[in-house]
Amino acid sequence: MAAESLKKTAGWVHLWALGVGGVISGNYFGWQTGLLAGGFEGLFHATLLIAVMYICLVFSIAELSAALPDAGGFYNFTRAAFGKDRAFLNGLTDSIEYVTTPAVIVAGIAGYMKAIVPGSSDWVWWLVFYLFFVGINVAGAALTFRVSMVITALAALVLFVFYYGALTSGAFDTHLLHNIPHKGWYGIFAAMPYAVWFYLAIEQLPLSAEESYDAARDMPRALKWGMASLIVLSMGTVVLNSGVGPGAQGIGESAAPLEAGFRAVYASKVTSIVLSIISLTGLIASFHSIIYAYGRLLFALSRAGFLPVALAKLNGRQTPHVALIFGGGIGLVLCFLAQQYAGSVGAALLNMAVFGALLSYILVLLSFLKLRRDRPDMPRPYRSPLGAIGAYLGIALAVTCLCATFAIESFRPGVAGTVVFIAAMLAYYFLYRRHHVIEQ
Repeated sequence: MAAESLKKTAGWVHLWALGVGGVISGNYFGWQTGLLAGGFEGLFHATLLIAVMYICLVFSIAELSAALPDAGGFYNFTRAAFGKDRAFLNGLTDSIEYVTTPAVIVAGIAGYMKAIVPGSSDWVWWLVFYLFFVGINVAGAALTFRVSMVITALAALVLFVFYYGALTSGAFDTHLLHNIPHKGWYGIFAAMPYAVWFYLAIEQLPLSAEESYDAARDMPRALKWGMASLIVLSMGTVVLNSGVGPGAQGIGESAAPLEAGFRAVYASKVTSIVLSIISLTGLIASFHSIIYAYGRLLFALSRAGFLPVALAKLNGRQTPHVALIFGGGIGLVLCFLAQQYAGSVGAALLNMAVFGALLSYILVLLSFLKLRRDRPDMPRPYRSPLGAIGAYLGIALAVTCLCATFAIESFRPGVAGTVVFIAAMLAYYFLYRRHHVIEQ
């Protein structure tokens, strides 16, 4: 099974589109609750801090992905540094992030589709979108990358159209930014987990290293340009979207902040259906890209023996079809659970994704430090300009943000659920799966 390999189909622009596409929905929803948690000032400064954390992470994983260009990404880096046990934990936390996030996104997609097709059922749209986008991924990586480029470009264009309208229409008013009282340092702390949504999933790019034409050259370039793009978008969104229409208070309470922003800027020129279609672009871009990510992650974990061997099967187009279908099936189950429990599970899934992601960031940055110390002669076609200092800073910020997920009451169900799931999977690993891992 170790001989199974993925086909090389991606240049750096494809990788950039995949990375930005996986994240861009964070500019469409999720971030706005940070306004209620910390006010505009709190969320703005939290976004700057989280951007610094991701810059430290991106430079570190750019070095690692160029040195270790395999499909496993974070799990692969941790295994090289610490061995198979902590590698399983990192792969597990990554899996939590990548499998739960599409389930949350498709639930949001269904909400917009119901506005376009009144009277339709949520589960119909869950099935339609999962079947369609899992199908695209099963059809081959080349098609996946082409679709990512198109929908990511469209989603970014939508945001820039909004930014332009907010600045030129007179709808933007700095006074609207401050209709939530400033909450000081605690506001920054409380808003940090919500700011993560502006950047969550850029770290998926090393999962596609094995499919890159030249990972040593293309992966660092895609990661750096992807991060730069996301910083520009996050600053535009948090400032301009918060300063139109009902202002920070109303945008923070909205389930669709970009739609509310478009309504304030272009109220007389668009219909609710058009607004819903516009708002779908970012959600679809991220949904599509993260399906790709969980497929590659489950494939890599299975190929190494951490998960059942069936998930490592490839079809005739050299895509991990079993892993893609399996992850989609879990996502659909999570959607039905979210509906059954009146949205409480949906909120918990969002928090599970953030919590799992932060754990994996800490593990991979520790791996970066250990490999720098223990394997200084390992070939590194790209070296992080921030070095060990950047990794330590990234760890400090990730630990701070992790603490914030405990401090926020609405995050606690997701945190508790994640801890229970991790404990159960670790028991499965040490009691059974550990003995089936393929030695490197």
